[in-house]
Amino acid sequence: MEYGKLMEQDEILDGLHEECGVFGIYDFDGGDMASSVYYGLLALQHRGQESCGIAVADTHGPRRVVTQKGMGLVNEVFTPEMLESMHGDIAVGHTRYSTAGSSTRENAQPLVLNYIKGTLAVAHNGNLINAPQLRRELEYSGAIFQTTIDSEVIAYHIARERVKTKTVEQAVANAMDKLKGSYSLVIMSPRKLIGARDPYGFRPLCIGKRDNTWILASETAALHTIGAEFVRDVEPGEIVSISPKYGIESDRSHCIPKEKMARCIFEYIYFARTDSQIDGVSVYASRIRAGKYLAIDSPVDADLVVGVPESGNSAALGYSLQSGIPYGTAFVKNSYIGRTFIKPKQSSRESSVQVKLSALREAVDGKRVIMIDDSIVRGTTSDRIVRMLREAGAKEVHMRVAAPPFLHPCYFGTDIPARDQLIAYHRSVEEIRAIIGADSLAYLKLERLGEMVDGLAYCDGCFTGKYPMAPPTEDIRGDYEK
Repeated sequence: MEYGKLMEQDEILDGLHEECGVFGIYDFDGGDMASSVYYGLLALQHRGQESCGIAVADTHGPRRVVTQKGMGLVNEVFTPEMLESMHGDIAVGHTRYSTAGSSTRENAQPLVLNYIKGTLAVAHNGNLINAPQLRRELEYSGAIFQTTIDSEVIAYHIARERVKTKTVEQAVANAMDKLKGSYSLVIMSPRKLIGARDPYGFRPLCIGKRDNTWILASETAALHTIGAEFVRDVEPGEIVSISPKYGIESDRSHCIPKEKMARCIFEYIYFARTDSQIDGVSVYASRIRAGKYLAIDSPVDADLVVGVPESGNSAALGYSLQSGIPYGTAFVKNSYIGRTFIKPKQSSRESSVQVKLSALREAVDGKRVIMIDDSIVRGTTSDRIVRMLREAGAKEVHMRVAAPPFLHPCYFGTDIPARDQLIAYHRSVEEIRAIIGADSLAYLKLERLGEMVDGLAYCDGCFTGKYPMAPPTEDIRGDYEK
């Protein structure tokens, strides 16, 4: 596909690649938790901006789950009056990003299932690669689906297994035997809060505590927002169960050797909030290191180093610290505009760039500028940002990218599209440089990724095409890969 045609296309996303935030809380003292979930979801808003939801229950009263969810940002969907009406000491919440065609209220989470053993509320971050097969098996056995998301497949399997097992934890473990792909789950049962993470650890999940209240969250930043302390990460493959009777129980039967784990490297490059820690590694420190490596491996003489907000700023600071070139601010960001990368349509992504950012002429006029961005995926915003700096008077614009070139799609929960929609596919670095209009362009070296995350095992399939498991041949909607 030619680059010009790529930019004119309206809907270019393929498959069901999601990136979401999950949050769960259980107050053993019986306090209402809806407001705490609300603030936790605000801290996870960067992980999904299309829909959100909260489900709460009172473990001391009738076994009824109150659910509110809708399309939009957390502060758009929930009002103070709504939160005050949601009583319950146990709750789960979710923020969701989806691809085009799946942005409906029906697909908003948490999903709530009423069945013979009671009620389950499930919030899921990730993407199952065998969801179509599991869905067909359930449909042939009589299951009726209300959504088009793989999260409902997970919820159904947990509910079906619960009928045959003594505990909900065992039901989750049995369901995990069937699931392939990425998933971090927060599950609310009538008396327990449960967290589960896939054996590879693609998506993050951590445990926090505030007084006599326990929390599960996608990122540590959500814990800090509600005044909770970080306890530990849920280990890849681990199931944790939280209840007043037993405290925290752990099932590690699905854990695999550490060297086989495959945490998504893109969490550290872009998705996670800068002030979070994932599996013991600071996101901020990893981005600082990426910038330093860029300065070591791809130096250039310039007057100023700037970052593309927000996730490019830390890498820009790292570049500046290593090179000695002053760090500055070149862009003013409108904080009320969502991330362009996670807009579901290409037309939306393009039109929002100028609304989202503007360049500071006073900072860059007459200067040679090194601009650091976290990544280049489709390349549809990079040329506009380079042009902004030139129009603001920058004499030279040298682009450095805190990630290797994206060459392959992602099947495990990150919105990396088909190969022919990736600007680096079948193009040299020089060709990409010419397209985006920079004076020079360099990417982070692939071998630097391990150093960036302090030696953790990670998945870099979007850069190398080497996935920890065989990729799927179809997506949840039945569209076969060509």
